[in-house]
Amino acid sequence: MSSSAPQHPRPAGDHRLWSVDEHLADVLGAVRPLEPIELQLLDAQGCVLVEDVTVPVALPPFDNSSMDGYAVRTADVQGASEEFPAVLTVVGDVAAGSGELPTVGPGEAARIMTGAPLPPGAEAVVPVEWTDGGTGGGAAAGMTPASAAPEQSGGEVRVHRAAEARAHVRARGSDVQAGDLALAAGTVLGPPQIALLAAIGRGTVRVRPRPRVVVLSTGSELVQPGEPLAAGTIYDSNSFALAAAARDAGAIAYRVGAVADDADTLRSTIEDQLIRADLLVTTGGVSVGAYDVVKEALSSIGSTGSAGSTGPGAGDGDADVEVDATRIDFRKLAMQPGKPQGFGTIGPDHTPLLALPGNPVSSYVSFELFVRPAIRALMGLPESEVRRPSVRAVLKADKALGSPAGRRQFLRGAYDAESGTVSPVGGSGSHLIAALAHADSLMVVPEDVTSVEPGTELEVVLLG
Repeated sequence: MSSSAPQHPRPAGDHRLWSVDEHLADVLGAVRPLEPIELQLLDAQGCVLVEDVTVPVALPPFDNSSMDGYAVRTADVQGASEEFPAVLTVVGDVAAGSGELPTVGPGEAARIMTGAPLPPGAEAVVPVEWTDGGTGGGAAAGMTPASAAPEQSGGEVRVHRAAEARAHVRARGSDVQAGDLALAAGTVLGPPQIALLAAIGRGTVRVRPRPRVVVLSTGSELVQPGEPLAAGTIYDSNSFALAAAARDAGAIAYRVGAVADDADTLRSTIEDQLIRADLLVTTGGVSVGAYDVVKEALSSIGSTGSAGSTGPGAGDGDADVEVDATRIDFRKLAMQPGKPQGFGTIGPDHTPLLALPGNPVSSYVSFELFVRPAIRALMGLPESEVRRPSVRAVLKADKALGSPAGRRQFLRGAYDAESGTVSPVGGSGSHLIAALAHADSLMVVPEDVTSVEPGTELEVVLLG
């Protein structure tokens, strides 16, 4: 299914530096929500509803008991006490799911279980703790199982307290009435929503599916966790971080893992993954090094067609790669970390691809700023739920924080909602994974600010 926007030609040769906002607008402008499909309830968990769902039958569909006890007429228990209990004849049991119900007449009661329908003639339910449980003794703590003492569905019960009309009765339609709006289009289906759909009898529902996101990391130096490290190698953390982040955003994530710095291998891997991808994410290989192979690999995926475009301006001049009548742009952004970025659509279905830098913090920050919104847009969420929420907070630090001129800097932070403050976590290096693991927010330093003094109010993007 195609999920990208129509492409519009743009002038070549514009080698400007992109702003964060321009790059995000370019990404979101090329992404369209996935086409709706009908799914079974559990398969629809995490998906966005595309139609209003109305209630076909009232909930509960009949008056029923909210307690284990006895269904009675209020007149028969009026004035009942421990000293002078009301003695009633038990005419039968009413269990949840009962079809034929006994009629409760004057001086009678029916033993009733939680959720069971209120029998004809009964006006209230007295909890079993207000009775002797039909044993002829004192106050009961509970009911004897029907299989162990079936005779207690008959005989007599002593009621020690009065009950008002409708006491411990859940009225028909007290939850929702037939014709009510159960769930509105745009609702994300979590466990409570799935429960409501099941309760009103819906076996399937029409939703936008969760996007399928394929994550690939590149680099011959990368080793999978659990394997021994050789000289000059490191463990692949990016593919795990981004796959987990994609799941957190609501996607179905496929982690391909590390691909060696070989253009043919990477090209073949990407082509193989297109069949199961609504969005492709690569990390590494987008800078200007001799072994940054993502640009080289993408230059010959599929058949090259006429030049297309993904946004309002060209890239950084490093590479504008035409693929299947689209263009993969590799550009520089006015941000730190995450300056080198790539974006476009590839393959016959114009699958969106975001190429992120390889440094761990750069990769994760880039995901939060650009990939997560793309995933949320594919899900069909409203604009207000596409980006992470942000707040204003006062910087709490021992010294001023520096920031490069002309760059929007994103620093890891710990946000304290109670005090309205945010504190830096770790340094600004794009390799500091440990600091990222202890951060719950990103502090945003604007492009025109080079120093932030303690006590200054900042925008803070909340990651939790």
